[in-house]
Amino acid sequence: MTAGRPRVAVVGDVLLDRDLDGSVTRVAPDAPVPVVDVTGLRQSPGGAGLAALLCAQRADVVLVAPVADDAAGQELRRQLAGVHVVPLGHEGATRRKTRVRSAGQSLVRVDDGGPGTPSGLTPEALGRVRDALAGCDAVLVSDYGGGVTREPLLRELLAREAARVPLVWDPHPRGGEPVPGAALVTPNAAEAEQAARRLPDRRAGREEGAGAVADTLRRGWDVHAVSVTAGDQGAFVATARDDADDPGAAGVVRHLPGPPAQGADPCGAGDRFAATVVDRLARGDHATTAVGEAVVAASAWVASGGADAFHRATPEPGVPPGEVAPTGPESVADVGARLRAAGGVVVATSGCFDLLHAGHVTMLDAARHLGEHLVVLVNSDRSVRRLKGAGRPVVPLADRVRVLEALASVDATVVLDDDEPSAAVGALRPDVWVKGGDYTWPELPEAAVVRSYGGRVVTLPYLTGRSTTGLFSQVRASRTVPDPLPST
Repeated sequence: MTAGRPRVAVVGDVLLDRDLDGSVTRVAPDAPVPVVDVTGLRQSPGGAGLAALLCAQRADVVLVAPVADDAAGQELRRQLAGVHVVPLGHEGATRRKTRVRSAGQSLVRVDDGGPGTPSGLTPEALGRVRDALAGCDAVLVSDYGGGVTREPLLRELLAREAARVPLVWDPHPRGGEPVPGAALVTPNAAEAEQAARRLPDRRAGREEGAGAVADTLRRGWDVHAVSVTAGDQGAFVATARDDADDPGAAGVVRHLPGPPAQGADPCGAGDRFAATVVDRLARGDHATTAVGEAVVAASAWVASGGADAFHRATPEPGVPPGEVAPTGPESVADVGARLRAAGGVVVATSGCFDLLHAGHVTMLDAARHLGEHLVVLVNSDRSVRRLKGAGRPVVPLADRVRVLEALASVDATVVLDDDEPSAAVGALRPDVWVKGGDYTWPELPEAAVVRSYGGRVVTLPYLTGRSTTGLFSQVRASRTVPDPLPST
């Protein structure tokens, strides 16, 4: 198992995602189409570029990909400033996907550029790729149909890596088949059905189910495991039996359901899934465990707004660390992005904090010492009433937030209207999630979310004799001066 931050190589096809934001208030006079008045343009890495950025949240990343020598290619390099890029020659202009949006809704997508096939694979270029892969703990192949996975010389290098370290293959219908020996292949249901039909002497039918298709592909591709993602149904993962002498024998298929995800934009969920899987495999997890955490991570990704929300929360490259500041009301994702941009470990916890006492302060101080930033998710008044009953909270939300933000240990607060913090944790993505020692892991539904992206859950010792409920009980019993508490 790799300790600390693993080193991950991402090999694939990069795109430039462009979002034209605007508003529609009229119809064109010459055609029955809406007129979009553009208010802004946002550009960000897509394809293997997005996968590399997601991997870079938990690992040191090297990206091997064709990059065009044009203005869009230069923009991609600028946006990937935090990733070590090993560029290959790129046939044609940079591939771009431009979404035209009004009020947050996509009206049309325009694709141009390409084909993006790698070129100029000289011995020197292949040597640079070989050197980049040599020091990695795992490899993610992020296929976006540009031609990287069909290039014989690159496939040869990838096959060697698959025999050395865990290699995850995120396929594309226009790409090459996974190399034999890959640790895990991650098609979605439609891609899996299509790939199964291409296997020799076999026609796959939908009635067979995603699990059976996953195992058929595992054997047909000669890989260790295949995970077929099925949207809100989670994933079906097929692995070889531990006692199987024949790798072509039927394997073990498991269904890993995902938590419900309320979100309109699933864009990038596959990249979030693949990035989580390769991170967990690099750290020594079994394929089934890695897929289970990736299912949770992908659901949290969709719930938090998908790729659009991720890019909006990502600080602009070139801004010095510590100088990223909010420009308006911050979402929970904005808070996380701002603090990460300042550098250091982000720690978070949650609670009602109805009457701040020594137990709270002790826990918050200890939590702050686990990193450089502490975010407190504070339950709203409505949430506290649901959790604690009528008569609570005694201290209204605005006052609770003001007191917490006055503490030197607290860097930011976020109002939590849900009774359970999983969705907020998925958007914030703290490196360390802290709760008091009166909780255990099985009691924390958000623990799976934290582990899905490589975070840690820490329970801190509970300070005996200090509780808000206990203080309220003393007041109700007219004990205006509580008995002295023992020194700590």
